[in-house]
Amino acid sequence: MSQSTEHILDNLKDLYGDEIVAADVRGYCASNDISYQTITKRLDQYKVGRGKWNLTLQQKLEKTYQAPPAIPAVEQNLIPSKDDTFVSFGNFADIKKIIKSNLFYPTFITGLSGNGKTFGVEQACAALGRELIRVNITVETDEDDLIGGFRLINGETVWHNGPVIEALERGAILLLDEVDLASNKILCLQSILEGKGVFLKKIGRFISPRKGFNVIATANTKGKGSDDDRFIGTNVLNEAFLERFPVTFEQEYPTAATEQKILGKICSDADFCKRLCDWADIIRKTFYDGGVDELISTRRLVHIVNAYAIFEDKAKSIEVCLNRFDDETKQAFMDLYDKVDIDVQFDVESV
Repeated sequence: MSQSTEHILDNLKDLYGDEIVAADVRGYCASNDISYQTITKRLDQYKVGRGKWNLTLQQKLEKTYQAPPAIPAVEQNLIPSKDDTFVSFGNFADIKKIIKSNLFYPTFITGLSGNGKTFGVEQACAALGRELIRVNITVETDEDDLIGGFRLINGETVWHNGPVIEALERGAILLLDEVDLASNKILCLQSILEGKGVFLKKIGRFISPRKGFNVIATANTKGKGSDDDRFIGTNVLNEAFLERFPVTFEQEYPTAATEQKILGKICSDADFCKRLCDWADIIRKTFYDGGVDELISTRRLVHIVNAYAIFEDKAKSIEVCLNRFDDETKQAFMDLYDKVDIDVQFDVESV
């Protein structure tokens, strides 16, 4: 077809106006002996709905390409707050060294649920005064969620930076939380994980990483899926994506002594804290030996002492926090706690 796109646009506007529908396009095709598919392909960037085109849309978008983000980054303080209850353990010192170095060194942290992976990264940034942008990954997370896109703000179409671009421009730490829930839509991060920045094709700008920018990912698996179905929804991540993380830390639950320190920051009953930690330690060892299918996380212990602060009843606090498990597992855990702490009596009828 010899007619240029501009010539076709001008003809369509003269005949039907700025907003046209499929019937208009078919009429134009019949009059000019052109296929419908050929014309619609030329009009693809002007499509606003099924069988609808706005021939001025592209001009409007071009005027908004250089518009500022909807929420200027300078108005936000992204340094996490220090938490007085935090107790460092495990890989915390190494994570802190990586962040402090200001070097680009993508880091993958894997470990079972509720063992402080995300909390540790947040507190490392808080201690160092570094900005942190946390993105909770799901199977639906895509390029628009991560990189950004156009948003309608006060009737105007405005480019809005995604969290990845914000982190790049600010030299912040980008935390990809639960990254093993992602689909292959996160492969838009490949060049970013190489430290090369990213070209925003929608607005024609290249964003270079500012010094200090780094990516840390947390996951319950190593990106190979969950063999025991404990973490349903986790996916096998692309090998090229995983290979861009030079180092992987395996986060274990803290020791019973460390957990006592953690609980002691929240609860003043030292005996209760010790018995809870001993109980959790026994359950974990049994879990690793294949004796039970569930375990008590550090987060679950914190839930129990917080419940105790509310209800002032140890038995009730333990019971309501165990209700998430099936009846058999709950009963087994409560029976075990009876052996650890003879001072706590559970209501038999409620079990």
